Amino acid sequence: MRHLKRLFVLTMAVALVVVIAPGLLAGEAEKITGDVTKININKACVGELAQLKFIGPKFAERIVQYRTEHGPFERVEDIMKVRGIGQKALDANKDRITLE
Repeated sequence: MRHLKRLFVLTMAVALVVVIAPGLLAGEAEKITGDVTKININKACVGELAQLKFIGPKFAERIVQYRTEHGPFERVEDIMKVRGIGQKALDANKDRITLE
């Protein structure tokens, strides 16, 4: 019985590593290589925009709505015209946001 418990715990630990490792390794690869996924705020969907730091689904929806009502962003800094998005979010994402 003890053997089965140990086997179960080991199996669960391996499964957890398999599930979590790819996400952790992707973040580490970005740090090592400096590769950053660029997100075009004039074309990105809500799901893509929600990947930005400090931008969740609600702010992503506001970005899309603002873009629909006012047209494309002309400068990266224009994202701060969206209600609730400030300097902190811009600074955290400046290297990831693109207009092209």
